[in-house]
Amino acid sequence: MKKSVLLLLLFVGFTGISQTNDALLKHYNAYYKEMRLQGDVNGVISALTHLNVISPSKERRDTLAFVYMNNGKHMQALNTIGIEKNADDSDLAVQVKAFSLKSLNQPKRALEHFEELNSRNPSPYLAYEMADLKIQTGDMEGAVKNIEYGIANATDEMKYAFYERQQPYEVPLKAAFYHLKGLADFNQNKENIDAAIASIDEALKIAPNFNLASLSKQALESRKQQAAETSEATKN
Repeated sequence: MKKSVLLLLLFVGFTGISQTNDALLKHYNAYYKEMRLQGDVNGVISALTHLNVISPSKERRDTLAFVYMNNGKHMQALNTIGIEKNADDSDLAVQVKAFSLKSLNQPKRALEHFEELNSRNPSPYLAYEMADLKIQTGDMEGAVKNIEYGIANATDEMKYAFYERQQPYEVPLKAAFYHLKGLADFNQNKENIDAAIASIDEALKIAPNFNLASLSKQALESRKQQAAETSEATKN
């Protein structure tokens, strides 16, 4: 008799918990939809966090990490999904890890994830990110391969955004690749500055408003002038 009563109480308890969770899920799903409609990022994050606590799922976790990343909260994004390379990660999770690690100045770790993304679905955009990171990490040979692929496959419609000015701007992706080619040319042979300038000139032909390329060209021309002055002084 006592056992029957105990089992009944346990059954009632579990049923109550189940009903409570169902009600909470319904509430936070509705809350999530409303926050999305209002464009309330903090509300979306709160809703997703509650949903993932009540009913954990890989999809919710990845979505939460993406929302963090998309709003510049890169550390929170990585705290949500980790930084390890996992073969069973969704494309969204790999993307979050790649871009968040890049934003946190972790080029080697970011490169791992960009290469994983590229192995799943190659694109000129991913080639650009990999080339940029390889230049940062000193892999000029790898960078040149990505740049050559990008120049060959980037279409006129593809754009890339830059943020070094107060007002962000876009240039054709192909121009961005030629700028990287100039940087790679210089890093491969610092004595042949003309080759690097020639590549950057190609970028400026495509995008005359390419501020970062203009700054790079000015820096290279200044270095070339200094080298010439040093050489002339040595002769005298």
